Amino acid sequence: MNTPDKPDRNSAAAPPFPRFNRSQIGDDAVASYRENGFVVVNDAFTAGEVAEFRREAVKICRGEYGTMRNFVPPAPGESDDDVMRRHLCIHMPHKISPVAFRYLSHKAIADVLTRVIGPNVKCLQSLLFIKAAGKPGQAWHQDEGYIPTRDRSLTAAWIALDDATLENGCLWVIPGSHQSGVIWPQRKHDDTRFDCTHEAHDFPYTERDEVPVVIPAGAMVVFNGYLLHRSLPNRAPGGYRRSLVTHYMSAESLLPWHAPKPGEFMGTLDFRDIVMVAGRDPYAWKGTVDVSRPHIRPTREGGCGNPKHNVADSDKAAGGR
Repeated sequence: MNTPDKPDRNSAAAPPFPRFNRSQIGDDAVASYRENGFVVVNDAFTAGEVAEFRREAVKICRGEYGTMRNFVPPAPGESDDDVMRRHLCIHMPHKISPVAFRYLSHKAIADVLTRVIGPNVKCLQSLLFIKAAGKPGQAWHQDEGYIPTRDRSLTAAWIALDDATLENGCLWVIPGSHQSGVIWPQRKHDDTRFDCTHEAHDFPYTERDEVPVVIPAGAMVVFNGYLLHRSLPNRAPGGYRRSLVTHYMSAESLLPWHAPKPGEFMGTLDFRDIVMVAGRDPYAWKGTVDVSRPHIRPTREGGCGNPKHNVADSDKAAGGR
């Protein structure tokens, strides 16, 4: 489904899905998640927490915690806005930012995850999206197409650090598209509305099935790894559509995220660069590793960077939006 932008097709005044406050996360919220493949929590982060992470985003983009692949150091006198606009998405900010690491296990996130996943939850990835005005979105995809969990428990927490609107490129989802459990085929594309990651296609939905997830800063979308979702470019005249996206799964499940090494078998592969956020780790005896490094995603502007890097990035990390 490769359709033109239609930012006025759905009205934010009448959201086509239920929303919940943190105090309302119970059976109804879980039922909404099971049916639709996602649930919205209106007040996940406080205004103070949003402001804290916006400040942290500036530090990360300025390289105050160290450089990363594809990083361009700020020029002398370069403003925070100029530095921020240079970035679309930073992978694994929790590897360098103490604030990003702390927010992996934020209570609002853990409260939902332990209801929709189970009591034992591990985190395996974080993404910081800046998406300044004019930056591209991401084509239709499913996170499980990039991060294969043995038990289909992959779940994303998408936290809005700015109001996510139709104009600035909010998340779009196809409610219920997770239910079939099918991973749809992906292909390269030349649609300049989207970044360099591939797009899903040949799924049995039309543009009438998609809905925009228009939410205020501090709200959170928790969604299933099989849910089809995308975002459009930031068409606002200025500003950003920043978001923090973290990926989780059941600690009981193995994670065959990378190809086996000599002597390893697919059936027992288990990527162990993880952070426990709730409950206990039944595989704690394996220990953990620290191998995933933060890096900056190419944006398509002036090309998509080194093709080998693009392949590695798209294979190793889900995109998000």
